[in-house]
Amino acid sequence: MGVAVSIQQLTKRFGEVQALDGVSLRIGEGEFFGLLGPNGAGKTTLISCLAGLVRPDSGTVSVMGFDVQDRYREARRQLGIVPQELVFDPFFTVRETLRIQSGYFGIRRNDDWIDEILDNLDLTAKADTNMRRLSGGMKRRVLVAQALVHKPPVIVLDEPTAGVNVELRQGLWQFVRRLNEEGHTVILTTHYLEEAESLCGRIAMLKQGRIVALDSTRNLLERFSVYKLGLRVDAGCMLPDAVARRAVPGDGYLNFLLGGFDEVEPLLAAVRASGCPIRDMRMTTTDLEDVFIEVMRGQGVETAEAAR
Repeated sequence: MGVAVSIQQLTKRFGEVQALDGVSLRIGEGEFFGLLGPNGAGKTTLISCLAGLVRPDSGTVSVMGFDVQDRYREARRQLGIVPQELVFDPFFTVRETLRIQSGYFGIRRNDDWIDEILDNLDLTAKADTNMRRLSGGMKRRVLVAQALVHKPPVIVLDEPTAGVNVELRQGLWQFVRRLNEEGHTVILTTHYLEEAESLCGRIAMLKQGRIVALDSTRNLLERFSVYKLGLRVDAGCMLPDAVARRAVPGDGYLNFLLGGFDEVEPLLAAVRASGCPIRDMRMTTTDLEDVFIEVMRGQGVETAEAAR
């Protein structure tokens, strides 16, 4: 497998803010790769450097072997980017927008491919509608279509399903999965962690401009606690410090990540000893959201380039 995207020791500072601090990544051709992190972690800056829109302070970026700075035109042709912001020209219809986008890459008379994109994104009925008359979800799907008109080998999706309803989201992912199966490399950023868990074969997590976790999705899930115990206790209960530090509030429960069932009884005993009555209890398996919370809390995660 060749390398679709190579990022080496990338740094970028905006004034006092260190947006990227020595980021290195190699993403293989045909991967479905997830890039996760809280707001301000550096994801958008990294994508902007990849697109050539932001010049890094140091480090290199290449797409399909083309350096983004030295060979910008060739690198940009390899890339299709769906931006997070809703940017559109209000003077054109959907079809006209896609034809104009094709022209930026020197492509003419590709209406057959445009029709296929429109069909797969459920936009056919809106093909001749002016962009300013579309809903937010429709506009976002047009942005996806614009990123695909030149059939780029690398597709970057920056929060592509924000504001898109569940039914249309499923249609979008079905289409993107098909493109990935046909060999396109897909890089996804999303706050819907269940999407990343089901779609991405490998995931990098960013925090304060650094990669704090990098591994296959399966390995990330297996490297962390495999069970989540949820306890509902009375408000105002004072848990022992050792227990309280492990608790992650959510859905009215205090959630604890456990490595096995043998950890359940000591935890329950500590809660009972504190005098807190347990009103309800539930046990589930760990998901990517739990892993993400653990990583962002700094639970000793190391990157794993060897996961490739």
